Amino acid sequence: MPISRLMIALGLAVSLVATPALAQGTPVSIALDWTPNTNHIGLYVAKAKGFYEEAGLAVEILPYTDTSAGTLVANQVADFGILGSIGLFTQRTAGADLVATYALVQTETGRLVFNADRQDIRSPRDLDGKIYGGFGSAWESALIDTIIRHDGGKGEFETVTLGTSAYEALANGAVDFTLEVYTWEGIKAERDGPAQRAFRYADFGVPDQHTNFIGTSNAYLARNADTAKAFITASQRGYDYAVAHPDEATDILVAANADVLLHRDFVRASLEALIDGHYIRGENGAIGTIDPAKMEAIGTFLFDAGILKDGNGAPVTAKPDFTAYYANDYLDAAP
Repeated sequence: MPISRLMIALGLAVSLVATPALAQGTPVSIALDWTPNTNHIGLYVAKAKGFYEEAGLAVEILPYTDTSAGTLVANQVADFGILGSIGLFTQRTAGADLVATYALVQTETGRLVFNADRQDIRSPRDLDGKIYGGFGSAWESALIDTIIRHDGGKGEFETVTLGTSAYEALANGAVDFTLEVYTWEGIKAERDGPAQRAFRYADFGVPDQHTNFIGTSNAYLARNADTAKAFITASQRGYDYAVAHPDEATDILVAANADVLLHRDFVRASLEALIDGHYIRGENGAIGTIDPAKMEAIGTFLFDAGILKDGNGAPVTAKPDFTAYYANDYLDAAP
């Protein structure tokens, strides 16, 4: 990352460490991957309910910045961070010191979406020749190509890189399809329209995955194993509490982020989707657990697609040992 940006982020972290609140326990910082949302709800619950304090921790949830959480963690600016699955695999393969320690969701939250009134789109092969509103990553191309080809299409589509403007472009018909997180953008579309239809990745040849994680660095774990265990188990307790007490958890997230202007009804609906869809707590009861089979499957998919590159930007020629990319050692077996 640019030195100037790293120094600014480091200065922020240092100023937070110096605050009186952190004198009450062992300081731990966590960087978000986006503005506060329901993926982060267990962190805010654990803080508000005193789970971190009971564990002897003073946890700071760092303000979101445009520097990725993975970069902040790998450079030891933040102790923990919310890591996207694809970011974890690509950054770690390129040499970043990152390791996932908690699966925020047990199954993929993303989906390919299009407006419900599109009678010309009945299955993924109908996306051939259409316009995709995208976000500029190689993962998207491999993902969509796989989905279309799995359904018998050619995998030929036009990409227009729009970022979050893709959702507005989809709504007004400027693009034919895009990708979204069902439990956030998808819920918003269900509430506000226009109505959507969707294809689930895993139904069309793409491995299911944990969409995002709480992660840290091996350097941090080597120095702070007990603190890491305390933080992950208290966070796990926070997510478990959110599942059991969704109304209270919703109020906690909204109150803690008044400056973000989160709408309570929307947050509650998003959390309900995470609960009902067995995202936070899997159908098998797992919460926070990282599935080795899923990690191997998505890692292999990325390797085969040539997305995993070394520190020089060249595709790696030997498949990495993906068991080194995550650890379940810091979870509580019975949160």
